[in-house]
Amino acid sequence: MTSLAERTAVASVAVALAVLALKTAAWWLTGSVALLADALESVVNVAAAAAAFAAVRYASRPADARHPYGHAKAEYFSAVLEGALIVAAAVMILQEAWGAWLQGRGPELSSAALVVATLATAANAGWATLLTRRGRKVRSPALLADARHLWADVVTSAGVLAGVGLVFLTGLVWLDPLLAALTAGNILVSGWRLMRESVGGLMDEAVPEALLARIRAVVSTHAEGALEAHDLRTRHAGRLTFIEFHLVVPGEMKVVDAHAICDRIEAALREELENAVITIHVEPEGKAKATGVPVL
Repeated sequence: MTSLAERTAVASVAVALAVLALKTAAWWLTGSVALLADALESVVNVAAAAAAFAAVRYASRPADARHPYGHAKAEYFSAVLEGALIVAAAVMILQEAWGAWLQGRGPELSSAALVVATLATAANAGWATLLTRRGRKVRSPALLADARHLWADVVTSAGVLAGVGLVFLTGLVWLDPLLAALTAGNILVSGWRLMRESVGGLMDEAVPEALLARIRAVVSTHAEGALEAHDLRTRHAGRLTFIEFHLVVPGEMKVVDAHAICDRIEAALREELENAVITIHVEPEGKAKATGVPVL
């Protein structure tokens, strides 16, 4: 049985293909370079959605002997690939925009094309909203990356439609390649952000400060009987959050009692964070550090 993340990823591919068809039709009806740029970005959307599906499916595999920490990091690779595709699309857009600028050609007036392009933008906006919600629900970096790129596409498409309308109203054909170039710039910024976040995940970047503060608070308030916790380390791997720390207990405490404290902390952390993977190393009081997390 497929997961919600996998079903969402499959639907994302279908939506991306439909939007690509609509945008290609809008470009074919007008010859607008800006609309061509928008359509080329949708090619990236299709490839990114397909990569997200492959990554989500692979990431859902359980841990095995060769991958004892699971396969969750696979989702970051789809976002890195998406960033590379975005760069390629931006280069193609800039080439088309430069050619149109030199030739001074402009788009042809077509209300049908504008309607088609508007429908494509509306479909993208609706799906991006749903994709963001589901991505957050299942904590999928691949789905969230796809959603953020779609939102960038929506903003870009809205700007392109407004610009093409201005060309029709003003007759200034140079607005079309200018808007195409601006579209390329917006795509590059979006791609850079996605790649930056994905590389951070691959490099085992710590969780954000706000989440780290929540983790410290949970440990502090549920470690009654212990003395302190120190060397707290965190990282994300897809939908998983890894938490590791040392727990200092009185030297005379029995193992069973120390274990009970660990169980209590782990239960509290899992209630606070879904998909938390927790490792606690118990130490005697001689190992205490003044910089550790105090026990309330």
